[in-house]
Amino acid sequence: MSRITDILFFWAAWIILPLVIEIIPAIGNFFILIKKKIRMRYREKKELDFKPAITLIIPVYNSGATLYRCVESVYQSTYPVDCIQVLLVDNGSKDNSFDEFQRAQMDFPDLGMWWIYSKQGKSKALNKAIFNSTGKYVMNIDSDGILHPEALFNMVSRFEHHPDIDCMAGVILIEPALIEKTKKWSKKLFRRMEFMEYAQAFLAGRNFESEHNSIYTLAGAFSAFKKSILVHTYLYNTNTICEDTHISFQIRDVMKKRILLCPDAIFMVDPIENLNKFYTQRQRWQIGELEVANMFLKDKMKNPLSGLLRSVPMRLIITDHTISFPRMIWYFALFAMGCINYSFGNVIIANVLIYILYVFVAYLYFFNVLSFLEDFKELRTYYKKNMLCLIFMPLYNLFAFFVRFAGIINCIKRKSSWKTKTFSEEMAECSNVLSGDWKWIRQIRERVISLLEVSEE
Repeated sequence: MSRITDILFFWAAWIILPLVIEIIPAIGNFFILIKKKIRMRYREKKELDFKPAITLIIPVYNSGATLYRCVESVYQSTYPVDCIQVLLVDNGSKDNSFDEFQRAQMDFPDLGMWWIYSKQGKSKALNKAIFNSTGKYVMNIDSDGILHPEALFNMVSRFEHHPDIDCMAGVILIEPALIEKTKKWSKKLFRRMEFMEYAQAFLAGRNFESEHNSIYTLAGAFSAFKKSILVHTYLYNTNTICEDTHISFQIRDVMKKRILLCPDAIFMVDPIENLNKFYTQRQRWQIGELEVANMFLKDKMKNPLSGLLRSVPMRLIITDHTISFPRMIWYFALFAMGCINYSFGNVIIANVLIYILYVFVAYLYFFNVLSFLEDFKELRTYYKKNMLCLIFMPLYNLFAFFVRFAGIINCIKRKSSWKTKTFSEEMAECSNVLSGDWKWIRQIRERVISLLEVSEE
């Protein structure tokens, strides 16, 4: 009986929990997204009889290398330039960002652009721009990316044809041309994985969440609001490094408004520069998510079971953060399985099965993403071309999990800051700690040996 119980516990921990928490919901999401795409194909209208004024806010900080291309993509948009107000909010740049702004002014004289100085942090810079905005809709984009030509038009069209929509997130993708310019093959593969991750995260994950008003964050890289809604919020909060998550909670949980994804409004950003940038980026996201959760979900956390049933953000916190600790313990428990009468063969089989299931889910989402990219031929072709990368997606996600887990630990032991330690700095610190520990162990060993030698004499 004991043996049967052990076997059931083993397979429940390794197979049933991932099935219930991730695999089965993903299969359900696949069919919901198919239904959504069919509905969009027959019901969405894109023509606009009237084109309202919009305000585009671009936060700037040492953006000289990318700012001109960003503004150029706005100018090349299919939305009329005379209906676009561009506010570039500088948060104390020390490079040639202003020179690039002036160059853009000279080259795109029809585009109304204003440069606003603000040296009080990103949140206050965004708030200052909101107060200076004149458009019916206010949109934020990052300075290190480019808009797809149809993005603004598609976003405004959805707003105008659906008066009940108050705010939307755009789709963020990695720019393929920059990925393919990468010379080192390992770095290129990592960037291709990043492209696949973003495509599935937005066009599958957030696309599904949009159906249930459960998008956790209006991505700051590309988001849009009715100004009439924005001015009734507390605007961007200065006490968190995830101001975009904070305003998302204000709109959804406090004002009880819907947050949707606009799946045909695409903004392309630069690929991640290196492992250090990836490490700091994901940790910052993780720490910010927990900060905002503590601000808005503190009462619900007192009764996690009730929150799990009623609150979508609460479910995300529990599954994505709370379960991280037992998951981490279980990963390292692999090495001890043989010492407690578990077969290493079973452990290997279980891991292979789980890996296959996760690859299966990645390919389910692959077909969802393809359907939502049908109007974007080049992006769709590039996504199809890299479909074999999805075989490695579980490994990529596992690495991202370890980075996010480090963010959880750092959130507990360090004060929140936009600038976090890089992967190299963390490894150096870890090495110093281990060296100190080994030094202490060596000292004890040498002390014991000396005592033994004395006793023998």
